[in-house]
Amino acid sequence: MTGTPTLSGDGPVVVVGGGVVGLCTAYYLAAAGLPVEVVERRGLGSGVSRGNAGWVCLSHSTPVPSPGVLRYALRSLGRPDSPLYLRPLPDPAFLRWLWRFWRSSAPAAFRRGYAAIADLNHDTFDLFDGLREAGVATTLTRPGMVHAFLSAAEARHHLAIQREMAEGRYPMPDDITTGDEARLLDDALSSKVRAAYLVEGEGVVDPEGFARGLGEALAAAGVKVHENAEVTGFRSGTGRVTALRTDRGEIPCSAVVVAAGMRSPALLRELGHRLPLQAGKGYSFAVDLDPAPRHTLYFGERRAVASPIGTTTRIGGTMELSGNNNRLDWRRIVAVALASRHYLGRWFDDPDDLVSLIRDPWVGGRPFLPDGLPVIDRLPGLENAFAATGHGMLGVTLGPATGHRLAEYIRTGRRPEVLAPFGFDRLRG
Repeated sequence: MTGTPTLSGDGPVVVVGGGVVGLCTAYYLAAAGLPVEVVERRGLGSGVSRGNAGWVCLSHSTPVPSPGVLRYALRSLGRPDSPLYLRPLPDPAFLRWLWRFWRSSAPAAFRRGYAAIADLNHDTFDLFDGLREAGVATTLTRPGMVHAFLSAAEARHHLAIQREMAEGRYPMPDDITTGDEARLLDDALSSKVRAAYLVEGEGVVDPEGFARGLGEALAAAGVKVHENAEVTGFRSGTGRVTALRTDRGEIPCSAVVVAAGMRSPALLRELGHRLPLQAGKGYSFAVDLDPAPRHTLYFGERRAVASPIGTTTRIGGTMELSGNNNRLDWRRIVAVALASRHYLGRWFDDPDDLVSLIRDPWVGGRPFLPDGLPVIDRLPGLENAFAATGHGMLGVTLGPATGHRLAEYIRTGRRPEVLAPFGFDRLRG
């Protein structure tokens, strides 16, 4: 796609949002020699980037709307301990979003979305290597991911689906490991695990540490970062944004990128566009386990996860569709902990013990569009305004790829072909 050049006049490219996606975009713009500023209403990496599991993975980079997922969600009604919990809201916009979510879960739509994410993800580990070689403290390690199951039949079913979807894009094992040998794939697994398989090379970062490393690299490159600054609007004219209004005054700009997670819809409305974004609330917490996992772990039947991050283990899971809020429901924390106990053993005896055992209980609204794909595109009708949001649970994995490709688009005015499935126009109607 060919377009007019996006940059003209004085002023920096201003990135709104200090999560991994926004920081990666700012990094690649600055690395190309463009003046850049970042505006974050809190601290860098303080939003959804802070509490996620830190996965950098290919085998789990899939759209959430998949065949059967809404039927699974409907069974969760009245069950707040379900891995996928749906609490309907009396809101026409939410119901429309669910309708489009259901439409996107058709097999053909899911496969198109999976292929789009896989293509964008193709260079992910190369990009992380490039960041590290440039001096960014990515914190990335690649211990591989163990998929653990309580049933051999479920493990074989899951592996067959993953092998079919991978289509040679990344290595998958030929078969599962069963019986007592399954738990030998990772010392942290309990004797209840009866089947497992290892996807080698999958990675994990400390998401807070990665955001901090990006921030330090931006500071070293002379990028001005405005923390605790709220964007309140924009000044525009003749199809261009010329400045951002903040609670600290105006910032002139040559272009603007909105990468503000769940804050993005309100900002884009100021630019004349609606974005059907809903919060897929996720929960996590940190705990000291002995033995601690050596790999990232996926608990198949319960759809929970565990990640070795620093000296602790972060356990997370659940997808809660209950509106755009960050209310922490302690029942969901307990549900994740109970789910993990099937795979990690009785690391606690009574739910009342959790208050003293876990640290940093977290809830965050991961931004989801109804088709499960992010939007990475120029805003229609505006020559120099872009959006990069809606990454859901894939912000850390797709952050470098998104930032790299979007920076190319902003510099050249030409949309890279790999970004075509993530266009704004698909969201109309």
